[in-house]
Amino acid sequence: MSGADGTGGTRARPSRVALTPRAAGLLRELRGKHGPLMFHQSGGCCDGSSPMCYQDGEFRTGAADVLLAELAVEGVAEPVGFWMSADQYERWRHTHLTVDVVPGRGSGFSLEAPEGVRFLIRSRLLTDEEAAAGEPGTRAPGPP
Repeated sequence: MSGADGTGGTRARPSRVALTPRAAGLLRELRGKHGPLMFHQSGGCCDGSSPMCYQDGEFRTGAADVLLAELAVEGVAEPVGFWMSADQYERWRHTHLTVDVVPGRGSGFSLEAPEGVRFLIRSRLLTDEEAAAGEPGTRAPGPP
């Protein structure tokens, strides 16, 4: 994504989501087993606030979801979309998220569950520069 920089040019919008090397490695492994992937940030029900990893399109996004990032993972042909519900995004809009991996079994719905590890979010407040760059603003299309 890009945004105007006030000088007639464009500048890249800072990333809202990053991956640790361990998370990128697990995504390469999961991509090899399951095909294209996506994340949806859990709203806190069954598995706290864990990012849930699915086969791309397995979790149906809608008008109430925001695409925060399309993550480029070395060794994975296509970007990995990272989605969050718009309501949750309103609470987390001032944070930068880093997807990490820790030992332990996560949700039975997330693809990494059988691997004995789970994805975990580490967060920090956005820098002033990141916050000034604007919102991701991409939402999934609503029902017809």
